[in-house]
Formats: sequence, C-alpha cells, structure tokens
Amino acid sequence: MVKLNRIYTRTGDDGTTGLVDGSRLPKHAARMEAIGAVDEVNAALGLAACCDLGQHAPAIQRIQNDLFDLGADLATPLGDIGGKDFTPSEMVLRIVPSQVEWLEAQIDALTEVLEPLTSFILPGGSEAAARLHVARTSARRAERAMTALAQADQVNPAALAYINRLSDFLFVLARMVNDGGRGDVKWVPGASR
Repeated sequence: MVKLNRIYTRTGDDGTTGLVDGSRLPKHAARMEAIGAVDEVNAALGLAACCDLGQHAPAIQRIQNDLFDLGADLATPLGDIGGKDFTPSEMVLRIVPSQVEWLEAQIDALTEVLEPLTSFILPGGSEAAARLHVARTSARRAERAMTALAQADQVNPAALAYINRLSDFLFVLARMVNDGGRGDVKWVPGASR
C-alpha cells in the first residue's frame, strides 16, 4: 500500500522524475508523456463520473483503478524489473490480458443493445455522453503517446491493447448514456457549405 506523508519531495526540481526501478527521466521524456496522458484520461473519467451514470458508474471506477495500474506498468520499464515476459509479480504491476478481456466483454454487452450506427456521430448529446467523449479522445491521445514510446522502448502489449479497447468502450458507453443512442447527434457531411 502506498503511504504519502509528504506531497512535495523537491527531487523533481531539476526537471526529472523517478521511475519504479529507481532510474530518473526528464519530465518531458516519451515515457513520462505516456504516463501523463494516462493520468489525464483518469481525470476526464473522474469528471464524467460526476454525472449520473447509473449502473455504469462501477465500470468507470474499475477503469479508473485500472488506469493507475497502467500508469504503474508504464513507470516500470520492461527488461529492468519484470523482464520481457511481461509477467506481473508482487514487485511489478502490469496490465494483464484479463483486464483487456473485461473491457471487450463490456463493449460486446453494450453493443448488443445499441442500435447499429448509420452515420458518424458528433461528440455530445447529453452532458454525461459529452464528458465520456472527452475521456475517449483523451484515451486516444494516451494511446498515441504509448505507441510513440513503444517505437523507442518496450511496452507491455497488454497495456497497448487495454488503452486501445478503452477508447472503444468509452465510445459505446457514451452512446448508451445518450438514451441508448437515441440522443446521439449525427454528423451531416457538408451541412454548413
């Protein structure tokens, strides 16, 4: 369990931050960009959770917890602790395939009750849907940051799959809270020409 007695440590005043393995990186490094982007997704979900999400609220709380796991995964470089097998241990927290599979099951369950899309939709409708769309776009940005990191350093494949599925889940959940898709705002190509 984490225990924080002091919020500031002054160790980052030189523009670096520490990783789980004890190494330090510049705060603008690709790994830190990815970790920060994941944190932004979590904050966007916190804002979305301020709306009445009904039966979907526990899913958002679970995902917020998973995003902390994802941040810990990214903060523990592969090959140092945990090695190439991506195996979680008591010392290393990694996203695992079952977390991805849970998201897939949620997507499938929601999609089953939604009307099929006949048009692209605009982010909006209800406030809850709009906030979930903001979180979805944040998840896509986090995915871009993580794939950029993966070009330079190893990233857990399950972590990459998780962030990809998360944006899909948030899309279908936004439709669901938009009155089962009936409140979706359809894109009308060239409408303002």
